[in-house]
Amino acid sequence: MPVHAFTMQLKPGFEKEYKRRHDLIWPELQKLLNDSGIETYHIFLDESSLKLFAFQQLKEGHTTAALPQDPIVKKWWAYMADIMETNADHSPVETPLKEVFELQKE
Repeated sequence: MPVHAFTMQLKPGFEKEYKRRHDLIWPELQKLLNDSGIETYHIFLDESSLKLFAFQQLKEGHTTAALPQDPIVKKWWAYMADIMETNADHSPVETPLKEVFELQKE
């Protein structure tokens, strides 16, 4: 199962607001992410650095490459831009992570 892992940066003082917004994720965004092949999507927060670690498991043959062009995603980015480090287009500043270890069930 393909994995997409990356980090993002939360602005200071917005920990509760970030969680609140994700607890209320828009149904149309959730559907889009599911339809794009994202099986699971976890986001973790390092409270000392405010670094967000995101981990997505994708269905075989799927990619997240088309998501940045979708109007729903662009609307979500604009909604989140005030509480995260973002690029000029409001997309989160994202640093891809390289997998260095995997433990699988025998």
